[in-house]
Amino acid sequence: MTVTSTPRTGVTLRLLDKADKEIVKLDRAVLGAFYKFQHDFRRNPDTGGFDLKPLEGHDRLWSARVNREWRALMIRLGGDDWLLVSVKHRGHVHKNLDRFNYGINHITGAIEYVDLQVVEESLLRRGLTPPAAPAPVSPPPSAPAPEPVGSQRPEEPLFGAYSDRQLADLGVTEPLIPIVRKITTDDELLGLAEYAPRHTGEVLLRLHDGVPYEEVMEQVTAPVSVAEPERNLDSDDWQAAVDRSQTVVITDDESLQSILEEGDFGRWKIFLHPTQEKLVHRRYSGPARVGGGPGTGKTIVALHRVCHLVSQLPPGHTKPVLLTTFNRNLAADLRARLLSLGGPDVLARVDIAHVDQLATRIVSEADPGNAKRRIDDTSALREWRELLVETGETRWNAEFLSDEWNQVILGQAVSSRSDYFTARRAGRGRSVTRAERAGIWQLAERFTQRLETKGLETHRQVAERAARLEMARKARIDRRAEQREERNGLHNLHFEAGSGAWLRYRYRHIVVDEAQDLSAAHWKMLRAMVPSEPDDIFLVGDTHQRIYDNQVTLGSLGVHIRGRSSRLTLSYRTTREILRDAIRVLGDADYDDLDGDTDTLAGYRSVLHGTEPSFRGARSWDEEMDLVVEQLRAWHDVPREATAICVPTNDMVTQLADRLARSGITPSEITQHGPRGDQGVHIGTMYRFKGLEYRCLIIAGAAEGLVPRASVDAWEHTDPSRHRRELHRARSLLFVAATRARDALAITWHGEPSRFLAPLLPPR
Repeated sequence: MTVTSTPRTGVTLRLLDKADKEIVKLDRAVLGAFYKFQHDFRRNPDTGGFDLKPLEGHDRLWSARVNREWRALMIRLGGDDWLLVSVKHRGHVHKNLDRFNYGINHITGAIEYVDLQVVEESLLRRGLTPPAAPAPVSPPPSAPAPEPVGSQRPEEPLFGAYSDRQLADLGVTEPLIPIVRKITTDDELLGLAEYAPRHTGEVLLRLHDGVPYEEVMEQVTAPVSVAEPERNLDSDDWQAAVDRSQTVVITDDESLQSILEEGDFGRWKIFLHPTQEKLVHRRYSGPARVGGGPGTGKTIVALHRVCHLVSQLPPGHTKPVLLTTFNRNLAADLRARLLSLGGPDVLARVDIAHVDQLATRIVSEADPGNAKRRIDDTSALREWRELLVETGETRWNAEFLSDEWNQVILGQAVSSRSDYFTARRAGRGRSVTRAERAGIWQLAERFTQRLETKGLETHRQVAERAARLEMARKARIDRRAEQREERNGLHNLHFEAGSGAWLRYRYRHIVVDEAQDLSAAHWKMLRAMVPSEPDDIFLVGDTHQRIYDNQVTLGSLGVHIRGRSSRLTLSYRTTREILRDAIRVLGDADYDDLDGDTDTLAGYRSVLHGTEPSFRGARSWDEEMDLVVEQLRAWHDVPREATAICVPTNDMVTQLADRLARSGITPSEITQHGPRGDQGVHIGTMYRFKGLEYRCLIIAGAAEGLVPRASVDAWEHTDPSRHRRELHRARSLLFVAATRARDALAITWHGEPSRFLAPLLPPR
C-alpha cells in the first residue's frame, strides 16, 4: 500500500555497503534523478510522488519512485529510519519477489541484503555449470552402448569439504549456502563475492585459499561476532543491528556525492572493514604496526587512527598528533585525505610533515643561520669518488663507503669512533675488522669535512643530526622528570622559568605511513619526540614495497612492536589478475617485517575481477613508444587523468611525453610536487608512483638493462650482499608500479624483457 500518513520531516536515510557500487554505475541521467530523490526523501518522504510502499510479501522491504523508470529499494528499520539497499529498474522490482533476501546475520548481528537472482546471474556469466540437460534417450537393448566422446569428470565443488552448519557458523549468509554448494571454479567464486555481503565473501575466499577452518573462525569471524548471540542478539531488533552494520547516514547531498565520486577512498571513509575498524580503535600498550600488501587499506587505517586519536584529546589549540610519511607528495596526499575524512577541526589538531621536512625543522631550530646547500645521494656519491681519487685510497670503492656512511654511521646516528666500533652492520654483507673500521671512520670524517668546506649537506646528515638533537632533548626531559619525582612532583619553577619554556615532548601520538622507507635515524628522531606510553606510535607499511635502501630493526631503535603487529590481507583496489602477476614479480625473495623476522604476503588476495595484464615487446625504444600510443588509444573510453605510464628513467619520461604530444595525447609529467597539470596522461619514473593509483596503467621500458639497471650486476662478485639488496629493491619497485593499476595493466619493453618478467611470459 502507499503511505498516506501525516507528512513528516527529517527522516534518516542510510546507505548499505555495496549499494554505492551499484548506484555509481547508473546512467548519468538516472544518477542525477537519484541525487534529487535522496535529497527530497530525506526532507519529507510523503511528498514528491515517491509512491512509497512495501513490496508484496515483504514487511520491511519498500520501494520508492526515483523517476519514471527507476525505483529505490529500502529496508524500513523502524519509524523514520530507512536503509537504502539497491536502485533497480522498475521492470526488475516486482518480479520473483522471493529473490530479495534480507535479515540479521545470526553470527555477526549485522544487517545483510542480497538479490539471489543477481548472484545467480553473476555466477552464470562466469561459467557456473548450466542447468542439467535432458536425460539422453537409452539405446535399444541390442545396440552397443556408445563410448563417451570427450567426456570429462565433473569438477568438484570448492566447498564440498564443509557442511552447511560449518559455513553458517562462520557467518556465511544462509540463503547463499545452496548457491555456494554449486561453485566449482575461481571465477564463479569471484562472481558470488562481488554481490554477496562482504563478510561472506571474505570467509569463502579465505577457505578457498587453503586457510584452515579454525583460523578463518579465529581471524575473520571471531573479531566481528556478537558475544553470546543466543543472549545478546535479537533477530527483530533492527535498530541495534544497524549499529553493527556497514552503513552510513546520508546527512547532506555533499556526503553522498563524496561517497559515490571519490572512488575507493570515498568508500573507505565510511565502510571500514570490521577488522580495520578494530585496529583503528584498539588501545595499544606501546608502538603498534599494521602491515599488508598494496590496496589493503593501510593508509586508510592510519587516517582513521589519526581521527580516533584526535577524538580522545582534551579541548585545545595545539597539535599533539603527528602524521608523517616518507616524501612530500605522500604528505600532501595525506593532508588532503585527512581534511576530507575528518574536516578542518581534526586537521587543526594534527601536524602533517614528511620526515625530512620534520628533520629540517628540528635542525633549523638549533641552527637558524644554516645556509648549506642540500644534495642528493647521487651527488654525495660523486663527492666520495672525488675524495678517493684525491687520497689515493683503493681498499674500498665509493659505493661501499657511501652505503656504510648512509646505512651505519648516519643511519644509526653514530657520533663517535668508539660507537662505530660497536655499531651493528646487519645486512651489509662484507665484514670489516676493527682496524678496517678505524680506517673507514677516518675516511668518513674527511668526507664530512669535505662537505662542510663546500657548504654542502645531505638529507641523511640532516636526519642524523635531528635524531641526535631530539635524543638530547628527550634526555633533558627525562632528567627533569626524575628531579620532579625527587621533589614529590613539584616543578623547579626557577629552573623552568630560566630555560624560557616548559620542556615537554613534542607530541603525544605519532602515526607513520609508508614506514618501510624510513631510515634508522628517522626512527630515532621519532622515538625521541613522543613519550613511551600507550598509543605512542602507530605505523603502517609493507616491506615488499620498500624502494629505498633503508633496512632497520625497530626493536634496536627503541620502537618495540612485538606482540602488537597485525596484517591486512584483502585488497580492495587491484584485480585478482593484476595482483597474481605482481606477486610473481617478487619471486621467492625473503622480506623482513621491520623487526628482525620475515614478512609474507601469504593469504593476500583480491575480491575484484578484471582482464588479464598484457605483455608486448618491441625491437627499439622508438617502436615501443608506438605500442604505448596504441595502447592509450585502445583505452579511449577511460579519462586521460585516470591513465598513467611509468618508466625507469627521467630521460624516458621526457621522450615519451614528447611522443604523446606529437600523437595528439596530452601528457602530464609527475614531479616531486605531483603532476604538472590536472589534464592528460600522467607520466613519471617508477619512484614517483608511490602512493598513487590509476584505473589503467602502462609500465614501459621493462627491459633487461633498465629493470634492473645494468650496473647492478657489477656487484654480483665484488659485493654479493649489495647485489642482492639492489635486486630486491628493483623487484619491489616493479611490484609497486604494477599494483598502482586498478582495472587494467599493460607492460612493454624493447630488446630483452626484464628477468623479473620471466614468470609472466611463455617459455622462449
